Amino acid sequence: MTSGPEISPTPADGREGHDDAVLPFAVEALDVRGRAVRLGPSIDTILRRHGYPDPVARLLGEAAALTVLLGSSLKFEGRFQLQTKTDGPVEMIVVDFEAPDRVRATARFDAERVAALGAGPLRTADLVGEGHLAMTIDQGSAASRYQGVVALEGQSFEEAAHQYFRQSEQIPTQVRLAVAEAFEDGAARYRAGGLLVQFLPQSVDRRRLADLPPGDIPEGHAHLDAAGTPEDDAWVEARSLVGTVQDHELVDPAVSSERLLYRLFHERGVRVFEAQEVAERCRCSPERVMGMIRSFSPEDRKAMVADDGRIGITCEFCSRRYDLDPAEVEAEIAAKHEAAPEGLRPS
Repeated sequence: MTSGPEISPTPADGREGHDDAVLPFAVEALDVRGRAVRLGPSIDTILRRHGYPDPVARLLGEAAALTVLLGSSLKFEGRFQLQTKTDGPVEMIVVDFEAPDRVRATARFDAERVAALGAGPLRTADLVGEGHLAMTIDQGSAASRYQGVVALEGQSFEEAAHQYFRQSEQIPTQVRLAVAEAFEDGAARYRAGGLLVQFLPQSVDRRRLADLPPGDIPEGHAHLDAAGTPEDDAWVEARSLVGTVQDHELVDPAVSSERLLYRLFHERGVRVFEAQEVAERCRCSPERVMGMIRSFSPEDRKAMVADDGRIGITCEFCSRRYDLDPAEVEAEIAAKHEAAPEGLRPS
């Protein structure tokens, strides 16, 4: 990571953070790196488009903020996907982040079960229940796909992220997420924010440190985590500072990512790097829809034809509807078949 400017209380160049962006940062004195995300119009568009009940909208907003925090670390053209499959009122959540800057999200839920939970504050466990959360990195081929799975057993998405990094990456990580509605220009709009901080020391071999008995832990690494593993004092400090972040600080339009990071780490010196913008954008297209339809058998394609004689397909992410003529679909499939090289034609 190249050197970036150190944050001051009021940036001399007038540069101030904005919505729909990920801001990488580093606190070199504490050996931590991280990213802060602010989602404004992008997440409001996603959540308003489907008219989700407020508890479902907030849950999906958290999942989207977490996905952007994790997916924005990709250094290649690829896709990061977060997906839940559970037995709760919100049966499934899918969030796609397509590097470097595109996000889309959707949720499936039982409206009656959600309504039965009432209007009070709800925990993630109330909506999700039990099941699993899968995080998939896809570089475009089956050979380059990696997936980590975390059991959902009543924990929040923040806690699930911590568990993921403990078991998959073995990198000390702290995550904070928040979603809220804010009144802007006389209208209520959803906002989401998140903060991810990771301990990446250059001089400490944590695997070697973890093998030492407590009495032999070197000075500056005297803390033990819940599992009894030694923790570096610098990480304990960074984690404690992140623990002071309030939800409103992550979503308040008046508190930019730069200002929040300065509040947390100014005594240690925090540097920020070039922000990456984020846009709500779906991957669906007529070509992708046709590719999906071709994967079905002729009998299944006939079953897709509605009473009006058309094939109607609606994207679950962006709600775009594709209205297709079955005869034109079959003609295009036949043309693709004839154009395929010998030996590669489907039987």
